[in-house]
Amino acid sequence: MSSMRRRTLALVLGLMLLGTLAMTLFNYFDSAHEIEEIYDAQLAHSARLLQGLMRTPVREEERAGLYRAFNEALAQAGQRSKPGHPYESKLAFQVWNGAGQLLVRSAGAPQLQPPTAEGFATLDLGTHKWRGFLLRDTAHGLLIWTGERDDVLRELVTSIVRHTLYPTLLGSLLLAALLWWAIGWGLAPLRNMAEVIRARNADSLQPLQLEPLPSELAPMQAALNRLLGQIEELLGRERRFIADAAHELRTPLAVLRVHVQNATQARDEAERQQSLGYLLGGIDRATRVVNQLLTLARMEPLIERGEMAQVDVLALVRETLAELTPWVLKQGLELDLEAGEDDYHLNADPGSLGIALQNLVTNAVNHSPAGGRLHVRLTADAQRLLLQVEDQGPGIPAEDLERVFERFYSRGTVQGAGLGLAIVQSIARRHAGQIRLRNLDSGGLQASLELPRSA
Repeated sequence: MSSMRRRTLALVLGLMLLGTLAMTLFNYFDSAHEIEEIYDAQLAHSARLLQGLMRTPVREEERAGLYRAFNEALAQAGQRSKPGHPYESKLAFQVWNGAGQLLVRSAGAPQLQPPTAEGFATLDLGTHKWRGFLLRDTAHGLLIWTGERDDVLRELVTSIVRHTLYPTLLGSLLLAALLWWAIGWGLAPLRNMAEVIRARNADSLQPLQLEPLPSELAPMQAALNRLLGQIEELLGRERRFIADAAHELRTPLAVLRVHVQNATQARDEAERQQSLGYLLGGIDRATRVVNQLLTLARMEPLIERGEMAQVDVLALVRETLAELTPWVLKQGLELDLEAGEDDYHLNADPGSLGIALQNLVTNAVNHSPAGGRLHVRLTADAQRLLLQVEDQGPGIPAEDLERVFERFYSRGTVQGAGLGLAIVQSIARRHAGQIRLRNLDSGGLQASLELPRSA
């Protein structure tokens, strides 16, 4: 995986170089345009100066000497032995009279026929291009042409760009070094966080507490702490499951061992069959315990993370009871449902509500005498829904009404593992509700699951 530091530096430098290139191109063309304008102005200005000189009032016999003196002076332009500038030979002018006769010409001027178009024009003369300006003096019958070679402009623009670009490139290298240091300094908190995580003990699930912490890393620390909390919760749930299983299965396994020993040491067939019957019952008991433990292990994360949705609780109750009815009838019991014409829609987790009802009905069946009746009642008002399951069993002593919600507390019955009501209580809390037990005056137990609509 590539380094964040290198990626960031490459991106910043790339954008900076692209920006520098764009500005350099813009400066090049803009400078070339502005220099062209300045040089054009100088050409026009020089032509008007020549016009003024050529209008100097002298006698006709002296004019030839004036032109000769011009030519002799201009012939020295660009000579290294004379004071001046190398560009002098690249700047030129010529003057013709109205008959097309050349009167004055600078030493480096190209051989031209008198142009006809007045103003600025670019002439391609083979080895070089010339930018020229033609001024027509109709009053004195003169054609004045001033010009410059195009390489003068190119050299000037190139020199300007070179003197601008080289410092920019050198500055970019220096800036790259500074950016490398600055990005490293900016990423130091992330590096520190990585070092702290790397140095932690593999078994440590304590939350990270890095101070000071930049605001950009606060969500990362919060996410890591949330993940550590979830892992700790998962491991705690696993430890509880192992402890519960070890606690609850220790006695049934010891009892099964006793029954097996009794069966192997039986003195006759009747005693052996009796021990085997006890053994079969013990196996059924252990099977129910294992099933309840697995149900509890599956239910805990589902209860905490189940998705809420609008549920028709009456339809859910009818569907659940329809599944349980054949089993209830097989136990020699009757099952009926009482519900009015109310609104039973509720924002809830349908899966966990169905399990809660199954556990309440199963608990009632396990404590009901043969030929008894189970009555399920569903009522609703503006604030809550109330699901009640009543049986005709012996009820629960008052001192045990709260203890039955403890895990594995089953009051000595062999019909369950003491987990059903604990699961129902977890589901009720998930829905911000509560589960209550009450002994009926007519005998039996009433379990009431209250679910507020506000949840």
